[in-house]
Amino acid sequence: MTTLTTERPETTPRGVREPSIWRLCMARSGVELRQFFRERTAVIFTFALPVVLLILLGSIFDRQMGATGIPSSQLLAAGMIAGGIGSTCFVNLATSITSDREDGTLKRLRGMPMPPVAYFAGKIVLVLVTAVAEVAIVLAVGAVFYDLPVPGDLGRWVTFAWVFLLGVTGCALLGAAMSSVPRSVRGAAPIVNLPFLVLQFVSGIFIVPITTLPQVLQQIGAVFPLKWMAQGFRSVFLPDAAAGMEPAGAWEHGRIALVLAAWCLGGLVLCLTTFRWQGRKDG
Repeated sequence: MTTLTTERPETTPRGVREPSIWRLCMARSGVELRQFFRERTAVIFTFALPVVLLILLGSIFDRQMGATGIPSSQLLAAGMIAGGIGSTCFVNLATSITSDREDGTLKRLRGMPMPPVAYFAGKIVLVLVTAVAEVAIVLAVGAVFYDLPVPGDLGRWVTFAWVFLLGVTGCALLGAAMSSVPRSVRGAAPIVNLPFLVLQFVSGIFIVPITTLPQVLQQIGAVFPLKWMAQGFRSVFLPDAAAGMEPAGAWEHGRIALVLAAWCLGGLVLCLTTFRWQGRKDG
């Protein structure tokens, strides 16, 4: 006599454990890093652009800033650290996710037994690794060629750490949200790069000191996180006398933390409400 059973068939061999979310996240992180570093052109452009801009602008505007005696090249070097982070975390992430969506990578990953958090964890590890490398390169160039002071006290490095983490988080979340705007990967580069280029000018990355900008442009730049990241990094690497060249005449660490944290929260809300796993052509 045949006995029917309602038990579900096992999806994995007996005694074999399914990989944990942690292992899936680490595996996806490895994939993201390998894919990035195999694209040599993208790697060279990502890490070379802030350095080239720093050397070019530092050579053009190499002068002493008023009574402080601080070279403008040092102001540029400190601010360019923020520009490099923004480029790596906002521009590169937005175009990368757009490419993954258009070539069907997101759609395939969504259909696999992999939690969505693994994909985002991979992107987070990628932007952290590239941002750390970017900062190290720009800082080395600034210190060697423009005598950018490297702080020796712990307090300044603590400030560097929280400005870096908040800046990376906010820019990455905004980059992920921005990836839903372009209709194709061909349109992603101009759509993402144009507003970022404008923000670099109005945020005091290319124009130093920032107080030389028209008041209306300073106010526009103060709305976005890039300006506050640059101000935070200047407070780490420059003497306290340089605070007089900021719009408020002070470093405003509390306000920097508040604005960057607000953009982290705002970026998270935008990601949750706008992120798409499929392209528009897929419905």
